[in-house]
Amino acid sequence: MTELEDILVSGEFAAFREAYAPAVHPAGTTAVRETVRRRRRRTAVVTAAAVVLAVAIPVGANAALNRRPDPRPGPAQTATPSPSETTASPTPPPPTPSTASTTPAAPDGRITRSQLLAARLDLPTWPGYAPKTCVSDNVRLRSEAESGSVPRLLADPRYGDLDGDGATETVALVACRYGEASEKQVLAFDRDDAGRIVTMGLVVGTHDGMGDITDFSVQDDGRIRAYVADIQPCCSTPKWSPQRQWRTYAWTGERFTQTAGPTKFGVDPRLTDLTLTAGDLVVGPADTKGNRTATVTVTVVNKGPVDVPLLGFSDFFTIGEPAGGDLSRCRAVRSDGGDACVLDALAAGKRKTYTFTFRYDPPEMADSRPTLRVIHYDPQERWWGDLKFKDNQVELRTAG
Repeated sequence: MTELEDILVSGEFAAFREAYAPAVHPAGTTAVRETVRRRRRRTAVVTAAAVVLAVAIPVGANAALNRRPDPRPGPAQTATPSPSETTASPTPPPPTPSTASTTPAAPDGRITRSQLLAARLDLPTWPGYAPKTCVSDNVRLRSEAESGSVPRLLADPRYGDLDGDGATETVALVACRYGEASEKQVLAFDRDDAGRIVTMGLVVGTHDGMGDITDFSVQDDGRIRAYVADIQPCCSTPKWSPQRQWRTYAWTGERFTQTAGPTKFGVDPRLTDLTLTAGDLVVGPADTKGNRTATVTVTVVNKGPVDVPLLGFSDFFTIGEPAGGDLSRCRAVRSDGGDACVLDALAAGKRKTYTFTFRYDPPEMADSRPTLRVIHYDPQERWWGDLKFKDNQVELRTAG
């Protein structure tokens, strides 16, 4: 190769480098690792390229010899290189964000007390024994302070996600009075898509085998606990006498059903069976003032199963004023009737016999008979019923 040819070939290589160098980019670590794995293949490719280049150079040199040199060459033009195995794959475009769910969010069912009182609601039907004023359709609840046999809102609502939809629902206790008691319902409320308050369902009502509902709560998992009783204290029924239980309810997707707690009330475990028997009421002779005394011996048996802390006796007024015997040490306490005389404790399975003396006051009506009754009291002097109350009272036969 002559010196002139060498200069021309060198010029062609310089022009090639100047045209292609700006389009080459660093490959990065991923391409480097891939390059290491492909070295053998690339060696073959490079070898083939060298052969082609060896053939192409003389052709380029000859072309250069026949070309008139440009005394004022312009700037080199950048060409787009053809892809090669050593070029890093272009970074793929970021994935298109997934389309947001078109399902609308569940309505917010948190309803305040004032909103419930202002709304028109459809309630579950009240039992047939409830007054006609206990309506169910298009109801406007009254406040707890108002009286009358109309649906009322008791206490404040409570809140939780009852159906697992991520939104809050409302739980409230409503009542409607009949006589001295009230029918009660624990209800769940929500909002529809238009924002209107709707009744989601009945959780539990007093007609479901119970007499009263006094409290409720909503747990974190959406279950509802209701504090229920077997009877509703009213009239002469003391407030401590009902049996009470916590029962748990949950939404099934269509209705509420009980999931935990007792399902019924059994025999009251606080009660026992007392039996009272008595001999004749023996009336003594009149004294100088015409007053007479009467004495009677009574026996009490506690058949169990509960110990009795205090035995009480009442209905003395049908005989007369207490005047001695074991009555001299009794203490008067309140009962569900007149006052009673409280004496000793009596364990289950045990019995006691007492002698009572009265200032005898004959009944005004010849067919009237004096009576005595035994009562179970606890340490707080609260009176309790009996498992078989009919044998707690006896009519006394008069002798003398």
